[in-house]
Amino acid sequence: MQASAEASPDAAKYDVWKEAAYDELAGKQGRLEADMHLGHWPRYDYDLVRRSLIFSDAGGPRVIAEIQAVGSTAKRDWLWAWANPSFPQACTKDAERVKAFGAAHEFTKLTTPSVTADDLNQLGWELTAAAVKVADGIGAYRAPDKSAGALFLLIRSIRFVN
Repeated sequence: MQASAEASPDAAKYDVWKEAAYDELAGKQGRLEADMHLGHWPRYDYDLVRRSLIFSDAGGPRVIAEIQAVGSTAKRDWLWAWANPSFPQACTKDAERVKAFGAAHEFTKLTTPSVTADDLNQLGWELTAAAVKVADGIGAYRAPDKSAGALFLLIRSIRFVN
């Protein structure tokens, strides 16, 4: 099933909520960039089984984050992590919480496995902001994919490597 627009009778309520979630994420991302230099490391590697995201430079790993998968974009749609059978279940628990929250509040975008939009990157950040808000994450990371898509990750914790 695909949704191209919010079909909930409370679409206006969702719009207000998602803007608050996005603003909250923007603040968290700013802190991660300032404190952990997120977005400035020359290399990153993630492991969904271990639920880890590692940022490195020429000297090796510098920052390690505990992550959860939120979802991914491809050429035509967004797919929630909870709807992707190739993701380990342990790394989709926060996405499952978002689905339950969406069901409780009738926020269709949060409960529809595949969502389409004209700007999938923007949609990915919107839905990731929702996940960070619901799961009380400390931020997010967008890992580009070689197939013109991206994997959106929720950051649960992060630390410098000694």
